[in-house]
Formats: sequence, C-alpha cells, structure tokens
Amino acid sequence: MFIKENLHKIKTNIPANVELVAVSKTKPVSDILEAYKAGQRAFGENKIQEMAKKYEELPKDIQWHMIGHLQRNKVKYMAHFVHLIHGVDSFKTLKEINKQALKHNRVINCLLQLKIAKEDTKFGLSITDVNDIITSEDFASLKNINIKGLMGMASFTEDKSIIRAEFNMLNAFFVELKKVSSFNLNPSILSMGMSGDYKIAIEAGSNMIRVGSLIFGKRNYT
Repeated sequence: MFIKENLHKIKTNIPANVELVAVSKTKPVSDILEAYKAGQRAFGENKIQEMAKKYEELPKDIQWHMIGHLQRNKVKYMAHFVHLIHGVDSFKTLKEINKQALKHNRVINCLLQLKIAKEDTKFGLSITDVNDIITSEDFASLKNINIKGLMGMASFTEDKSIIRAEFNMLNAFFVELKKVSSFNLNPSILSMGMSGDYKIAIEAGSNMIRVGSLIFGKRNYT
C-alpha cells in the first residue's frame, strides 16, 4: 500500500507539466503492478533483458523507459516495445537503434545524454558532440529515430549549488536546442532529476523526473 501512497505524495507535489517515470529496476512485478493499479504508466529500467522480461509479464499499455547505460548489442531485445530511450551517448548507438527500429517498422524516441557531472563514472556527450551529431549528413539519414530532447545526471554531492548549476547548464542548452528541429529532431523533453534531487531539477526546468526509491523503497542491489 505504501507504493500507492508514495506515488500520490510525489504527484501532488510536482507541476502538471512534469512527467514522473517510476524507476522500477530490480523491483518485482508485484511492486510494478501495485504502482500500475495506482495509475502509474511510465516505468524506468536500466537493464534491457530485465525490462524485456517484465514487458512480457505486465500490461501492454505500460510505457517502458530505458534509463541505464546502453549496450548496442542488446538494443534488439527492446526495439519492438521500448517507449523512450534516455541514455543515448554516442552516434554509433543511435545508428544501432535506428537499424533495429527499422526492422520493426517503428520510430523509436530517444534522448541524448549530456555529461553534466564532474564524476568520471557518468556517461554522456558534450554540447559540441551533440551539435556535431545533429548537423551531420549521417544523422539526417536516420529515418527511424526521433530525438525528443536531452537527459542528464548531476554530480553525486550534498552541495546543492553544484547540482543546481549543472541542471541550469543542461536547461540552457535545451532551450537552444528547441530552436532547431527536423523530421527526426523534435526537442520537448528535458529528463533530469532523481529521488535525491528532483525538486532542484524541476526548479531548473526539468519536465521529466526519474524517481525510484521514494516510490518503491531502497534497493538491495543496482
């Protein structure tokens, strides 16, 4: 029952324009079903094969978000159902997504992940990388992907001023990116903010947050 209560608490305290992705990685199907029965439809996973297994077992109107680091050789396992891929951090990965989407006659929505944190452990593109990708002829040839916006993860720190500065930097680039559009580039989503920093992210312009532990409780493993 606490899952339903946690969802209600978060949803009543975020703006209407902010979409909540419930991060269900490592959590059992029973927990996801409880959240589903409480009205939640968007769920985030960080391992493709775990997500694919849950997709088979759960209602088909669930929107599955791939939020983890993406291994190109596993894209094929989710290409037929994934709703949004958050962590695209290379052009090679984008090409593989396009290839697998074509096989299923789909256009797959993606977010480009920017590296805004200082830690070496965080993946992501630079602003220069993103500009190089979206202005290239190769990018223009990708007919089965749609770049819907950006994703970023702030530094793991207690210093809120650092987190706020990183989110503000990402939002500033997002504002500039929205001035550009094409058939496969339609920026409308800024995915930033997790359980520990989503309030700061929303203040900085996020319209999609990825929240797990505040909904499902702490995980035993990652």
